[in-house]
Formats: sequence, structure tokens, C-alpha cells
Amino acid sequence: MKLAIVAITSRGAELARRLGGMLPGVGVYLPEKFRCEDDCRYFDQPLAVWLPGLFAEVEQLVCIMATGIVVRILGRELKGKDRDPAVVVMDEAGQFAISLLSGHLGGANDLVRMLATLCGATPVITTATDVNKLPAWDQAARDAGLLVEPVAHLKTLNRLLLDGGKIALVDRRRRITGIFSGVPGVTLFDNFASASRSNADGLVFVTHRHLPHLQNQSEMLALRPRDLVVGIGCNRGTGAEEIETAVRNKLKQAFLAFASIACIASIDAKRDEPGLLEFAENNHLPLEFHSAEELNRVDIPSPVSLAAQKAVGAKGVCEPAALLSSRMGEMLIRKQKVGNLTLAVAEIKG
Repeated sequence: MKLAIVAITSRGAELARRLGGMLPGVGVYLPEKFRCEDDCRYFDQPLAVWLPGLFAEVEQLVCIMATGIVVRILGRELKGKDRDPAVVVMDEAGQFAISLLSGHLGGANDLVRMLATLCGATPVITTATDVNKLPAWDQAARDAGLLVEPVAHLKTLNRLLLDGGKIALVDRRRRITGIFSGVPGVTLFDNFASASRSNADGLVFVTHRHLPHLQNQSEMLALRPRDLVVGIGCNRGTGAEEIETAVRNKLKQAFLAFASIACIASIDAKRDEPGLLEFAENNHLPLEFHSAEELNRVDIPSPVSLAAQKAVGAKGVCEPAALLSSRMGEMLIRKQKVGNLTLAVAEIKG
């Protein structure tokens, strides 16, 4: 579930039901003592026992209760701003909507603004960039569908924005350029080399390219477009660990970022392949499967695979699967055989 609303008092339950009626697909959770004939869901465990489980399942959580209650219950459950759901706290009278957790990456700030519009609450947002009416790198990334890598470097780059420090931005596809146009200290560069030579205090690269020293340079941030499709063919019984090692190594060799994978593509004969399914699940990657007939209609750069034809009736798997799922984009890595699998990478046609 994407959004859940929880209330614990009678008046809070009224507000929760009202908001639930205005937000399609939301789950409203109330104590068992408030049960009536409606679409709400009811819990009978103590809130401190029950709420952490819901927190782990949803993307956004609205708690209609005192802020202190939420802090005491959820404080020990926090894992990181890129992993925690957005949390908003409201009072039972609907006077205030407070962005408590994951304001930018989780969308709590945007959720607060929406709730304020729906019920007339005063939005309470305390993130420094918002207070100073500046765009934040993590908010810009979320709005543009980009992943932040590494999240720990956001602190440095957002602080530079607040201090008016010099930041070099490389954004060849102009995914976020417009957001930072005119922001003091941010200068757009055409390529990595010129940005690196600029003596800027911080570097932000919007790219799917692998940056070797990224993790060790706190002044450098990568915003990753999800624009790579990894096509995979594998023998029966190939393990998830072998698949992940091969994919990570081949991407790194080609200077492509694992974080930019949009999906994994294969033949439909592999829908039940345990290792492939586990690899995708471990990395939260969607899987797309294509029939042999669909794969055979795609022109591929590598020679026809007699082994694939015999095993699954397709002239190839990894290359045509990657091309189909990328909407016939550019092939960045041609068929590579690594142990028990073959893989290819295509860039999604934008």
C-alpha cells in the first residue's frame, strides 16, 4: 500500500475517515473500539506493537495523534532517508500537518501540502531548503524520477546550496537543469571533465555512468536516471548470487551504474527461474518477459545462438529481450557470456 492514515481518538477517527474518502486507494486504520460498517481497517493490538509493522509496509504514513507518540514508537525503526517511508503527523482537529520524516525523498513535504489543501490545515515544513525557498537536490531527484547516490552526500550538497557555494552541475539530458537555473552558485557544465576542472566546491552529475570514486568524495553526488535494461539468459538453476555478481561486474567494466537499472528482461520460459526471481526481488527490480516469437522478430547484433534455439526456441535471449524492454533503444553492452548466463544492456529510448 502506498498511503495509510492512522488515528487513535474519536475525533481523529472522524478526520481520518474524511481524508480517506478524499484520497483514492488510501488505507484508513483505526482502533477496534471505533469499528463500524465502513471500508476502514481496524486493529486491536497496542499502538506501540502494531504501528511499526505498518510503517515497514507503506510508502507514506499519516499519523493523526501527538507528535511525541510517533517519535517514541517509530524512532527505533528508522533505517535511512532513502529507505524510510514519509511520515506526516496531524492533530485530531486538523489544524496542522507536520512533515516529520522523509520530507524530500519520501515526499512528506508534498503530502503535507496536499493534506493542507484538502482540510485547511497549516502545513509545517522545516527542511532548510524549503524554508529558504531553494530547491533541494533530493526533492529535484524525486520529482524527476532519479535515484540519489550516495544518499549520505546529500547533506554536503544541500548545505552548499544554502551557503551559496559553487556547485558544478552536469545534466546533458536537461532533466533538472530548469529547476536550478538561476540558483546562486550553481553552474551548468557540458561534461564531467570541465566540471571537475572548475574548482567548484561540489559536483552533481545526472548520469547513468559509473563514477569510480563517488563513494569516497562527499562533495560529489550522482542522480541516476532509471534508463538501463539488463537482458538476461541463464541456465536452469543459476543462483541469484552468480547473476548479481555478473551484472555488477559487467556494468562496472562498461562504466555503467547498477543504480540506473530500470528493469530486467528475459524470455517467458524463465518466469519461474528461482535465481532470476530472487535477484530481481533482492534489488527491487521489475522483471519483463517476452515470448520466443517476440524475441525472434528483433534484429540483434550478435550471431544466432544455436543453444538458445534448441533450448527455448529463440535465436537469442539477452539482446532481443533488452532491446524490446528498452523500446528498441541503443545497445550499450552486446551479448556477454559469464558462467551460466548471458547478459546484454540497452538504454531505454527516451
